[in-house]
Amino acid sequence: MRVAQIIGMPPENLAEYKQWHAAVWPEVADMITQCNIRNYSIYHKDGLLFAYFEYIGEDFSADMAKMAAHPKTQEWWAIQMPLQRPLPTRAEGEWWANMEEVFHQD
Repeated sequence: MRVAQIIGMPPENLAEYKQWHAAVWPEVADMITQCNIRNYSIYHKDGLLFAYFEYIGEDFSADMAKMAAHPKTQEWWAIQMPLQRPLPTRAEGEWWANMEEVFHQD
């Protein structure tokens, strides 16, 4: 399953956000892998962050709940979330807004 998401990134927060992601905590990176996420990238353009990853598991909701319950990931998110600005058009319950895939070619 391919997943694309978007969130706002105020220009004054970008340098700090990049600094954090230049040295992602190993426990957080390991949890991403444990939760069946592969090929994960985050891009920036004009005050927006675009994330893409591939989910290879069988129960996305359970894996995302596992990640959300992980104490080190919670600590990481507590640092990252104040740097981000969720889109007002995101669905209820989303932080990063999920995007609709309209084209794919392997």
